[in-house]
This record gives sequence, structure tokens and C-alpha cells, in this order.
Amino acid sequence: MSRRSLLVRLGCAAALMIALALAISGVGLTLIFDRQMERRATAELDVFLKTLAAQLRIETDGSIALDAPLAEPRFEQPYSGLYWQIDAPGNRQLRSRSLWDTTLQVAPARAGAQLRSHWVAGPEHARLLAITRTVVLDDPGPETAVHIAVALDSADLQAERRSFLNLLVPSLFALGIVLMIAMAGFIHLALRPFRNLRTDLRAIHAGRRRQLSRDVPDEVQPVVDDLNRLIAFQDAAVERARTQAGDLAHGLKTPLAVLGALARQIRAQEQDRLADDIDEQVRAMDKHVARALARARAGMAAALGRHTADVAAVARKTLRALTTLPDAQALDWDVDIAGGLRFAGDEGDLTELLGNLLDNGRKWARTRVRVQARPGPDRSFTLRVEDDGPGLPDDEAIHIERGRRWDESRPGTGFGLAITRDLVEAYRGSIAFGRSAELGGLAVIMTLPAPAQSTI
Repeated sequence: MSRRSLLVRLGCAAALMIALALAISGVGLTLIFDRQMERRATAELDVFLKTLAAQLRIETDGSIALDAPLAEPRFEQPYSGLYWQIDAPGNRQLRSRSLWDTTLQVAPARAGAQLRSHWVAGPEHARLLAITRTVVLDDPGPETAVHIAVALDSADLQAERRSFLNLLVPSLFALGIVLMIAMAGFIHLALRPFRNLRTDLRAIHAGRRRQLSRDVPDEVQPVVDDLNRLIAFQDAAVERARTQAGDLAHGLKTPLAVLGALARQIRAQEQDRLADDIDEQVRAMDKHVARALARARAGMAAALGRHTADVAAVARKTLRALTTLPDAQALDWDVDIAGGLRFAGDEGDLTELLGNLLDNGRKWARTRVRVQARPGPDRSFTLRVEDDGPGLPDDEAIHIERGRRWDESRPGTGFGLAITRDLVEAYRGSIAFGRSAELGGLAVIMTLPAPAQSTI
């Protein structure tokens, strides 16, 4: 698919924005989880700290002791990741068994200060989240400030973080897929008016309609209205040109008829040479008028794109009319036309194309004329007419392919083939001719347009 496609651009932009939004969401959710996890850990450590403070006492000899050990078994397991430490004046200290031979280096908090948390170094280079608080004991002697610290290994927090990420990443990935599918459906619906517009345009080119549907969103409505105005203007201009061409033909036919009558009068006066000259010029002018009208008619039909014709049906009808001639009945007519072929133009023009080619084959063929039609690439079909006559010399074929008029290539013949070439060019087709490899005579190969197919 082209990079200029609106679908590709919108799809890539949507995919990029969804990926960016999910990445930002993932980072934000991870930060929120870290903060919440740290708060929860701090709250759990505070419970242990308060329990230690409630059970702490000073003995009569000034030492510190606990009424009962904490119920958490991890405090009794060396290097378990959960630790506590109590410091009293005079280098008196109590530690959880989990610290083993390690001492926590924590800064004592001021008495009455709020609970605070910070990161400290722990056993075996571990990083600990610690909370500290200073409590004052006044029983049984004077007041004594005791510093209590409870710490948790960050490895426990990282394990929970990894568990969270193991759920978060697949969830965001699945969410991304769902959002991509939803965005693809949204883009598909958003571009539907343009697909409908393309379908309507193809229908106009194929001649099935002459106006675009106005059942479109407001954003597309100005484009549709402008296109409809352009189509209407084109139709009016072509119809006006067709009328003017017809008027011109009728206007010229009367003077030509008068000249023909004058030629007959002069001939009656036994001025045969002058009458022949006038007749020759009248016939030449009449051919020029007919050729110009054929070109104009074909060009207008191709521009309008209103009509299509069944190639096989037109070929059969043309052949039936042609075989009524005595010399045509003696020929072997081999017709091989693929079914379903249609010509994107006026049926009369296709009849004239086939009629001129078949009539030319009738004039030159010895015993056989063959007509073949096959579908071609890019909405076209190839029409081939061959005969077993003398064929066309190579040098004359080169002259014709370079644009020489066929009615000048051989005196007295070829005017119908000249119109054929003009019609093919008006329909933006191509024509070539040479020698038939099998029959040995002239082979004329035309490539003509087929109707555009409407797709949704």
C-alpha cells in the first residue's frame, strides 16, 4: 500500500499515539505502584516499631530489654530481610537476631518528631528501607531517650515490583491490541465516505450514473457538490459540442448537395472533365465532414462515459449485415470472442470499428477472415482481425503507424480505416497492424477500453 495513502498515514499515526500513550501510562502506573508499595511497607514497619516501643523497658541496672519478642519469625532468621535495632545512651543496644553481627547505621530521630523513612545500608550490601523514631522512657529512673529503627530489604520490594510488571506489561500489550483494533474500525468507518465517493466516481466513468450521492458527511459535502457541478458542466459542454457538430454537418451537406447538382448540370452540358473535378472535390469534402463527425462523436462518447456495448453481440450483428453481400458469403468467417467482454463506449462506434475492419477483410481476403477478442490488462480488451489476402507491405505499415492518413496510403481506398484509427485514438486505445503469422494477410490489432469495475 502506498505511503501516500490516507489509511496508512492515519493508521501509523494512531499506532504511534497508542504506543506512546501506553508507554507513558506504564511508566506512570509503575511510579504510582512504587510509591504506594513504599507507603504500605512503611506502614507495616511502623506497626513493628510501635510494638517494640510498647514492649521496651529499662532494667534496674540501666540496661534495656523487651517484655516479649516480636511474633514475626523473620526477625529470628539471620539475614532474612526484616530487621530492627534499638539504641540507648551509654552504647546500650538491642538488635534482632536477623541482623546477626551487623549494625544498622541510622541517624537518630529527634524526640517527638514525625515518623520518617530513609534508605540505609544493610547486611551483605543490601539496601534497606528504614523508619526511625525516638521514644522517651521514664520508668523506673530518670527519662531516657531510646532510638528505635525497623528496616526492610529492598529486594522484597523489587520482587513485588517485578510481579506487578509481569502483570502490567502483558495487560498493556493486550490493551494496545484492543485499541489498535478499535482504532482500525474507527478509521475504516471514518474513511467510508471516501470509499463511497470512489465507487460513485467509477460508476460515473462506467456510465451507470451521472451524479455523485449527496448522502455524505458535512466535511465531504463541499467536495461532492463541486464535483457534481463539474460533471454537470462537462455534460452540458459535450452536449453543446455535439449539437454544434451536427449543425455543422447539416450546414455543409446542403452546399455539397448543391455542388453535386451543379456537377450533374455541367455533365449534361458535356463538360465531363470539369464535372469529374467537381465530383471528386465534393466526395473528398464529404469524407472529411464524415471523418470529423466520427472523431467528434467518439471523443464526446469517451468523455461522457455513459454507454457500454457487448462486444460479442455487436460482432454478430455486424457480421450478419456484412454477410448479406455476395462476395462475403463465399468467405469463411472465423469468429472467436471471449464471453463477457464489454466496450466502454457507444455501440454505434464499436459497430463502425468492426464494420470497417471486417469490410476491409472482405475486400482483400481470398477465402478466410478471422476475428478474435480477448481480455487484456488494466480494464481493456484486445480485438484482432486477420485475413489471408496479400497483406500490407512493411514500408506502408511504417508510414501508417507514424500517422500518415490511410486515405492517402492507397488511392481510392482506406477511408473507413482512417475513421477506424480516429475512433480508436478518441477512445484512448491503440491500433497496430502487420502480417498474420498463420493466415499470411493483414492483421489489425486494437486495444480498446473496457468499463471500470465498481468496488466497495
